[in-house]
Amino acid sequence: MGSLVHYCPFFKSLLFISVLQIDHFGFAEDATFKQRYLVADQHWHKDGGPILFYTGNEGDITWFCNNTGFMWDVAEELGAMLVFAEHRYYGESLPFGDKSYSDAKHLNFLSSEQALADFAVLIEGLKRTVPGAQHSPVIAIGGSYGGMLAAWLRMKYPHVVVGALASSAPIWQFTDLVPCGDFYKIVTQDFSMSGMGCSESISKSWKAIDNISSTDDGLQWLSSAFKLCSPLRKKEDAVAFKAWLQETWVNLAMVDYPYEANFLQPLPAWPIKVVCQFLKNPYRPEKDLLNGIFLAVNVYYNHTGNAPCLNISQTATGNLGYIGWYYQACTEMVMPMCTDGSSDMFELQSWDFKAFSDECYSLFGVRPRADWATTVYGGKNISSHSNIVFSNGGLDPWSGGGVTRNISKSVVAIMIPEGAHHLDLRYNNAYDPKSVLQARALEVKYMTEWIKEASENPKCPHNQVC
Repeated sequence: MGSLVHYCPFFKSLLFISVLQIDHFGFAEDATFKQRYLVADQHWHKDGGPILFYTGNEGDITWFCNNTGFMWDVAEELGAMLVFAEHRYYGESLPFGDKSYSDAKHLNFLSSEQALADFAVLIEGLKRTVPGAQHSPVIAIGGSYGGMLAAWLRMKYPHVVVGALASSAPIWQFTDLVPCGDFYKIVTQDFSMSGMGCSESISKSWKAIDNISSTDDGLQWLSSAFKLCSPLRKKEDAVAFKAWLQETWVNLAMVDYPYEANFLQPLPAWPIKVVCQFLKNPYRPEKDLLNGIFLAVNVYYNHTGNAPCLNISQTATGNLGYIGWYYQACTEMVMPMCTDGSSDMFELQSWDFKAFSDECYSLFGVRPRADWATTVYGGKNISSHSNIVFSNGGLDPWSGGGVTRNISKSVVAIMIPEGAHHLDLRYNNAYDPKSVLQARALEVKYMTEWIKEASENPKCPHNQVC
């Protein structure tokens, strides 16, 4: 099925290459590309032992390997082989090499549907070529976009995977499925719960920035006060500066973990509580307020103390493929979001599909299809599916677009009140809240049941009629 490449940095695991069709759904394009995937089989019970298959997200697969400790924690207990598959167009799995992002023609094959087909073909190839894997039940696992893919893989290819664990998977964050303001309301709630005056300080900071950035001296003061790598020189720079701050608050909400972690950035335990120590008084003079905002964002960007300046062009790890994800948002992953400035701590910003479409066209030469994801994956009409666990954290803004209630006996939701973005997929930690430990135990219980069902009838798995 593939050739050996090298080791994953942190674990005893091997990376392989699979050769796949660039286009699974047409016949005019017959070219292939090389997809990376990682295999760890030291705990695998051969001759039918289960396979836990990570459905890669929008980034380098070795980074997801090193940040999905749950799979490593349960591999021995389940006797499972681990496979981490890289998503096409991310990491090193580039269908057209250096030209993959060159234009809309080369980007045309970047979609969730093509990626799901990649995963299905890879799984069937592994079962066909790896001795002892022919009757191995496969469980899809993923977080965030990868969690969406895990759920959709079970929905679209139920003969390939026996079940799916979809953590922090916002499969309902699409047009007319959930209110567009829920995401930012949850971000605001996280800051409101973490300190008196915290969200109010952020809310008042936007006007303060507008006032101070209205003059050249004010722009210079902001650049100096925030130790920016590139100074703000014009009004448009102040707009980008505010967008950078907004994304920073969002990222902090996503990674508000109960212990020190290095997922998007190196951060202390409960980072929002640390941030809110600097944002207690929203009624300070504007420059004092913004000095507090600087100290707050410095927790996110310079917890180690090693950053000589703050770069507003980057808000998270370079392991994520932002251009590719923005292209997907500009085609099929259209996720409406808005703020109202009253029930959240952000400036008023309505959802303007036409403006978004025009921006996509100017960037990529494509226009988004607002309802396509719902058409392809069913929106909220998913009760006919089976063996899917949706887990969501109460602190995670993406839970607003997630499945947070049971749909049926076998399409179930697990809520983790103290959980941020896919906390349950991270390693067990001494500081984990009880709710995430209970969630992981329940997830293993469901997976054990799926494996047992498949093993009792290996020639007719996945609840099929034979």
